[in-house]
Order: sequence, then structure tokens, then C-alpha cells
Amino acid sequence: MYKITIRDRLLLLATVLLAAYQIIAGLDGLSPLSIWIYTTGFGILLVACLLLIILGFEGLESQGVVIVSTAIPLSISLGLVSVHLPSCFFPYLVFCLVGFGATGVTRFVLRGKAPTLVLALVHGTAGLVIILLPLILSIQGQVPAGYLLVSLGGGLIGLGGLLLAFLRAGKPLLSQEVIYQLLPLILFLMSLSFLGGFSFW
Repeated sequence: MYKITIRDRLLLLATVLLAAYQIIAGLDGLSPLSIWIYTTGFGILLVACLLLIILGFEGLESQGVVIVSTAIPLSISLGLVSVHLPSCFFPYLVFCLVGFGATGVTRFVLRGKAPTLVLALVHGTAGLVIILLPLILSIQGQVPAGYLLVSLGGGLIGLGGLLLAFLRAGKPLLSQEVIYQLLPLILFLMSLSFLGGFSFW
């Protein structure tokens, strides 16, 4: 098991500070529901990073951490849908709830590759929403070009999720050591991208 380093902890601490700033600063002009959804996502990110700082990467072996971390991309993608596609909010909310529930149930009930496949499907779908929605809106001229940083954040969160999913499935795209070395940097750059992108809202 790769042991967490001072560099890793500093990157995770920086991610915690970025998430805390986003929670405190909020997003102007949004409905209370959308603000609550975004706050939930960044709050979970903050807690997950604190747990990694305290527990090290051994914390990623905890089923609870894996399940709770799934709520990060689900919350942020749901926030985007609530703002930009309100007509699709309820169906996507159902997907998020079912996906989160399925991730939790399969982690404790099933063995083998099924839990990882469910995690990859839920994480991947949420990541695609975060990537594609700002991209399409930018192409249509409905949002500033800087909002594309949200898409970059979605790509990074999707990359991190898939790297961990394949690692858990026993078919890692990279070695465990490399993945754990990259993860704090991915989380930091992801948070920085979200913070930058949402500043253009």
C-alpha cells in the first residue's frame, strides 16, 4: 500500500480550503435548492479529503468512503441540471438517488466485479453530465467561455473515479502507487477548475 506523503496531504489540504471557500462564497443568483445541492457536493468533498488526510489512502479501502464519495459527482451534476435543465431535474434526481442507493447496496451485498461496474456507471454518467452540459451551453453562447472550466473539473473527477474503479476491479489502468500519487493532484485541480468555472456564473 502506497503511504501518503506530506505533498499528498498538502494537496488534499489545499483542496479542503478550496471546497470550504466555495461553500462560504456560494453562487449568486441561484435558487435555494440549487445552492443546497452544490453545498452538499462541496461539503462531501471537504469531508472526504479530511478523511484521506487523517486515514491516508487506507481510507479508500473503506466501503463507506467509496459510497459517500459517489455523492460528489452526483451532487455537482444534479446542481448543474437544476440550474440549466430544470425540466429534467426530477428524472435526473431519481437517477441520482437510485444510483447512490445501488452503489451502497452492491458494496455490501454483492461480490466480484458487480459493485465496481455499478460505481463506474454512476460515476461515469455524472461525470459526463458535468463535462457535456457546460460545453453545450458554451457552444450555444448561453454561458461565458470561462464556464468550460466546470467541464474540465468534470473530466478530472471522472478520471479519478475511473482510475479507482478499474483499480478495485483488478484491472488497473496504472499501478496502485501511481494512481494514489496522482489522486491528490487530480482532486486539487478538479476543485480549482470548479471554483474557476463557477466564478463565471
